[in-house]
Amino acid sequence: MVGERICFISGLGAMGGALARGLGKAALFSHGRLLGYDPLSERAQTLHAEVGLIPLEGNRQGAQQANLILIVVKPALVTQVLSEMSPALGPGKTVVSMAAGVPLLLLEASLPPQVGVVRVMPNTPALVGAGAFAVSPGKSVSPEDLHFVKEMLGTMGLVVEVTEEQMDAATALSGSGPAFVAVIIEAMADGGVRAGLSRRVALNLSAQTVLGTAQMVLERQLHPAALKDMVASPGGTTAAGLQALEKRGLRAAALEAVVAAAQRSKEMTEQALAKKK
Repeated sequence: MVGERICFISGLGAMGGALARGLGKAALFSHGRLLGYDPLSERAQTLHAEVGLIPLEGNRQGAQQANLILIVVKPALVTQVLSEMSPALGPGKTVVSMAAGVPLLLLEASLPPQVGVVRVMPNTPALVGAGAFAVSPGKSVSPEDLHFVKEMLGTMGLVVEVTEEQMDAATALSGSGPAFVAVIIEAMADGGVRAGLSRRVALNLSAQTVLGTAQMVLERQLHPAALKDMVASPGGTTAAGLQALEKRGLRAAALEAVVAAAQRSKEMTEQALAKKK
């Protein structure tokens, strides 16, 4: 990308809106260089008032004006959006797709060969600036542009680079993972209520416990087993609870949930490629 970057976001729903707010807060783009389009024009108007995003009238206009294009639409709409943009894209442009199950092969086949493509799997905690982003670069994206994409996403959470072959696993773990963790938070809160706490207190304690534990794993680089041993003492309350978890098979269930989600992601990718043929 030559000169100052101009970013266009296609799709300003929950995730696209979160990206706009995060980028606006991080001030990575100067005034007038964060653009957006959504069929529901009120979304763009809201973001204009909040972060100064410039509303556009269509995807082609965004592709013409920007050198960094973020595609944040439903997977079924990706091909249509790319076809609208393609005539306005060429060298010096980078397209970042956040659509689950849409592989690089399909994205690159829908665009001119000189256009850099990056596939990203975000997750819903990005809505509160605590996201996890798996990034897989296409063959035409430059190291400089890939670095900037990572830097941009890093303002809203953790960024890891994976191969295209690993994207299904990343989709299952971090993309679907918030739903799995939500079930655990809910179940722990239910246990707190059963033990005598109010619903609100139990839910707050459960959510904060998960949040704090995750921070310890990330910030102190603690292995979960080591953290578990820090809490559990022989014959104590934690040991009794851990025994119940093992008896009910929580570990195996969580593992199988990720594997099942990864398999489904692989199937969705294969279906998308089959439609292209």
